Amino acid sequence: MNRSVTLLFSRQFCKNTLQQKPFYVLWTVFLILLGYAGITGERHMQQQNKIQQQYQQVIRKSWTDNPDKHPHRMAHFGSFALRIKHPLSLFDFGMENFAGNAVFLEAHKQNSVNFSEASFSTGLLRMGELSIAMLLQIILPLIVFFLGFSSIAADRENGTLKIISSQGAGVYSLLLGRSLGLWIMSACFFVPAFAVSALLINNHSDAFPLAETATRFLLISFAYCIFFWIIAVISISVSAQSTTSKKALIKLLGLWLLLAVLLPRMIQTVTNNIYPSPSKLQFETAVEKDIVKQGDSHNPDDPFFKRIKDSVLKKHGAVKADSLPVNLGGIISKAGEQLSSATYVKHQDSLNAIYKKQNRFAALFAFVNPFVMIKTHSMAYAGTDYHAYVHFQQQAETYRYALAQRMNDLQIELVSNRKPKEGSHVLHIDKKHWEEFEDFNYQFLTVKQVLQNELISAAALCCWLLLSFAGLRFIAKQFKLII
Repeated sequence: MNRSVTLLFSRQFCKNTLQQKPFYVLWTVFLILLGYAGITGERHMQQQNKIQQQYQQVIRKSWTDNPDKHPHRMAHFGSFALRIKHPLSLFDFGMENFAGNAVFLEAHKQNSVNFSEASFSTGLLRMGELSIAMLLQIILPLIVFFLGFSSIAADRENGTLKIISSQGAGVYSLLLGRSLGLWIMSACFFVPAFAVSALLINNHSDAFPLAETATRFLLISFAYCIFFWIIAVISISVSAQSTTSKKALIKLLGLWLLLAVLLPRMIQTVTNNIYPSPSKLQFETAVEKDIVKQGDSHNPDDPFFKRIKDSVLKKHGAVKADSLPVNLGGIISKAGEQLSSATYVKHQDSLNAIYKKQNRFAALFAFVNPFVMIKTHSMAYAGTDYHAYVHFQQQAETYRYALAQRMNDLQIELVSNRKPKEGSHVLHIDKKHWEEFEDFNYQFLTVKQVLQNELISAAALCCWLLLSFAGLRFIAKQFKLII
């Protein structure tokens, strides 16, 4: 490979492209869409986080304003866990609008995450939202295909390839140079997208760790740079193997339709058929059946919890609960919470295992389809993928369990076993204890954790990069001036 010749072909491609009016039309339209996507994405994220913060204050006030009462009633009064959006969600919406962002937390029951944007929207939302990531993943590859479809095929049609060959230029240098030139032209589109995203994300740097956010954004940007190199190579390769520009354009349009639109949806259908998951009703019914089998901690005659009562009385050498130094109801409620929580976690882990198999199987298609690879990579580092959703779900359950058990501990320590006299409040405790329990504070996955979750997409990214150069060499060896 002659480096100077490769750069010459690259400069020539850029010069020819910049002389064409359609390039500026596409560039202008793309920038308008980019500006709209950036502004609406940033406004939506800011609005949602503002609403979350406002309601978090309302929830906190509602919790602390409770009067003196029995702690078990406070456990059933419950609270909410709200999930704020990561700054990079303005770049890639991912699953955010479909996964839900709030869950009600109460004793003895684990509720699902609800209030997703999709549940309050029309079916048009499922067609896809205009985000910066969507422009880069769907629209820009189509533009790159349009800019590169005639790069080699047109030279074959007008006989320029024969002249280039007679001057001693290597085919690999030609293909690599045109690919580099097309990648540089695509940079005229994706670099402004990165600049707009960085500017908008920087507006929210005070509320989030800047180093973590910057690292995530750099990893996303690096992945997209490689992705568009792959798209450029695909475009040049198809053009090199086509007899005419028209045939090259048709092939690339068909390839875009297959890789960007059809195949991702086919993958979802296939994975659901291979690893079927239960419906929400089936899941909740299975959990309820197991909990009923364990017993009812609110029923004093339940055999399982009666054995706990007898063991506590025996331990303290008491005949009746009235003479116990600790509250018996609190002990039973704590045991019941342990059982119900363990049952839920078991079923949830089983469900997550199915989802994990589905995601792992779908992720393997990243080695076949670069569009799947970049979509998975982008969502993960934007904090809008399945792993981020599960992480929130697990944190919410941990907080719910801690809240319920704290109320049970307060009942054990501070509430008397004796029945109160009329007008007495011995079953109540001071409201100051409500303020001692901290608010739910969601913590995002660290970059290290995201890297561990995305080993498959990272490996696919490297494989596609190596394959792009190997593919160009293979095509160069098989290249014919006339097909």
